[in-house]
Amino acid sequence: MFARNVHLQLKPNTATQFTQTLEKEVLPLLRKQPGFQEEIAFIAPNGNEAYAMSFWESKDKAEQYDRAAYPEVLKALGNVVKGTPEVLSYEVCSSTIPKITARD
Repeated sequence: MFARNVHLQLKPNTATQFTQTLEKEVLPLLRKQPGFQEEIAFIAPNGNEAYAMSFWESKDKAEQYDRAAYPEVLKALGNVVKGTPEVLSYEVCSSTIPKITARD
């Protein structure tokens, strides 16, 4: 299992719009991607930053998404995100989420 962690700086007063965009545009796109498993998003208490963590069957599937569909996600979030999001990638080593499994 592979994870992508995206750190986003939000424009002022856009936390609600960020959440709505995730639900209406980003999640439907993610669900269509080969190898996509889950998405968890967080907004900081101050509403100025967010983290979105997606889980993938493999590093290859995550990289395929990054090349093919991630630019569409950035476009969809363009009205709420300030600057360029930071993307970090990880191998999952442990999880209590049933669908998210550690690498063998």
